[in-house]
Amino acid sequence: ALTRREQPVREGVTWISGNLDSEDALARLASGADAVVHIAGVVDAPNPAGFIHGNVTGTRNMLAAATSMGVRRFVHVSSLSAREPQLSNYGRSKERAEAEVRESGLDWTMVRPSGVYGPGDMEMRDVFRMAKLGVVILPPGGLISVIHVTDLARLLVAMAETDTGREIYECDDGVDGGYTHAAFARMVGAAVGRRRVLPLSVPRALLHAVGHADRFFREANAKLTPDRAAYLSHPDWTCNPDRRPPDKLWKPTIATPDGLRQTADWYRAQRML
Repeated sequence: ALTRREQPVREGVTWISGNLDSEDALARLASGADAVVHIAGVVDAPNPAGFIHGNVTGTRNMLAAATSMGVRRFVHVSSLSAREPQLSNYGRSKERAEAEVRESGLDWTMVRPSGVYGPGDMEMRDVFRMAKLGVVILPPGGLISVIHVTDLARLLVAMAETDTGREIYECDDGVDGGYTHAAFARMVGAAVGRRRVLPLSVPRALLHAVGHADRFFREANAKLTPDRAAYLSHPDWTCNPDRRPPDKLWKPTIATPDGLRQTADWYRAQRML
């Protein structure tokens, strides 16, 4: 596995130090591999160029290394945002990364996860913190799907080990139609022990302004950036049930209320909640 920072020893894992710009590290990563699972990418950047470099150029470099090392399978983790590239710089970069994979000539499969959460995740941490306070600021209306990180990891392994063909799948917790933002906020509230949570839906313009403020005050640590505010304001981030992986390949096993409680417990253990 490729890593940019020092990692603890883990059974069955060989760490390769480097990044997606390091030709030597990528070659060593792909050498002798039957499959590459490409999950690295950029979810936040100060400008469009940052997204392009992290998600498009990085994918192109990984594809080149896989091709040169004779890798057979390439599993690429994209995003539901690739369905709506006009909404955000992030979405445009994920769409372009998908195009790089399609044109690679490799035996590829892509997956567009819904909102990923679970132990170790920092992107949804602020939602848990707000829920603990009893008020969760939400985008205006809309629906979302989510998936626990463990279920997603199981799917990626299954894809790497199985010839699924050149398909693009969308994955979630198996709940058709997903959840309203308010319903999800209440589930997070239950996970952190709040009997009542007030879901506070804000207009898109105000959400965008909050994104600018978050960027100003927290700089690189900002989670609600203007780009993300535009993305979150879209009314439908649910998975298309026709694009779910076939049951014989994979099924989700973690119910979202259970997964959210597990995630809240992890945040508490890390003193983040």
